[in-house]
Amino acid sequence: MRTIGIAAGVAALTLVSLSRAPAQDAPVQLRLAHFVPPAHALHGSFEAWGAALKAASGGTITLTVFPSEQLGKAFDGYDLARDGVADLSLANPGYQPGRFPLSAAAELPFTVSDGKRGNAAVDAWYRNYAAREMKDVYVCVSFLRTNAYFQSTTKPIVVPADIKGMRIRPSDGTIASLVTLLGGTNVQASAPASRDVLERGVADATVFPWGSTLLFGIDKVVKYHLDMPTEMGFFVLAMNKGKYERMSANQRKVMDNHCNTEWANKIADPWTDFEEAGLDKIAAQPGHVVTKPTAAQVDLWRAAAKPLVEQWAKDAAKAGFDTAKALEELNASLVKYNAKL
Repeated sequence: MRTIGIAAGVAALTLVSLSRAPAQDAPVQLRLAHFVPPAHALHGSFEAWGAALKAASGGTITLTVFPSEQLGKAFDGYDLARDGVADLSLANPGYQPGRFPLSAAAELPFTVSDGKRGNAAVDAWYRNYAAREMKDVYVCVSFLRTNAYFQSTTKPIVVPADIKGMRIRPSDGTIASLVTLLGGTNVQASAPASRDVLERGVADATVFPWGSTLLFGIDKVVKYHLDMPTEMGFFVLAMNKGKYERMSANQRKVMDNHCNTEWANKIADPWTDFEEAGLDKIAAQPGHVVTKPTAAQVDLWRAAAKPLVEQWAKDAAKAGFDTAKALEELNASLVKYNAKL
């Protein structure tokens, strides 16, 4: 009888213990969409980020990465996350000029000096504005694509006057405005489609970072390269709001802990390394001409780009933003992270 009593007591204590234990979070499957190929540094970064999410959540959050526009086109990155086609999506706001005018401040030419420090500076700055400008999604991180460069098929581009009459595939809306300002014509094409428009002669030139020039095969169709850092593209990793809100409190905390400035660097820094390593490889190829502009020529480009700041301020002000304050805060963040050009 004593044995039975002890056993019953143990069973009762076990039931009480189990009732007090926290419930196991339900498994969550996340699909992340991006438009670069699997060989791209960003793909590896997203997979590493997913592994960190899984470990931190005790295995309840699992991420599957879909590269190469498998879930949708690059131009639709923001909407893929907003509409739930993907749970998370890499979005380039510059692919849709005018839709997110405040974020375009990070793309202004001759603004950011260093890709890695710039990633941290821009993410820290945009966190104050993301929920307002991109209210349809949960912005996890924002970061920069390191500097892009003018690269052409038909003639060298060395000074602003060379743009007149050329057809150029811009890297984003800011560069598109610069091309128009200088008398060129824009040919809109996403990164994966850029080689095609150049190869078919629809465009004479593009603005592209070094490493991706090789990755996307653009080096096969361009010949002339201007080794002048022009601008850095702005990107966000956007998450579907409903997916985020349906997670448990613990899982949302895990997401928040992996959606911060530290992770913005972890995700984007390998991309910066990859891009910057491309210049020497391009310069070593036969038939390629790399031109380094003089200080006087760079001054011409700086002067040509000044109206873009004024236009940005007008566009962002129309959307209701205090542009003077926003630009001051961006510059302060760049100075703080030693990334101001």
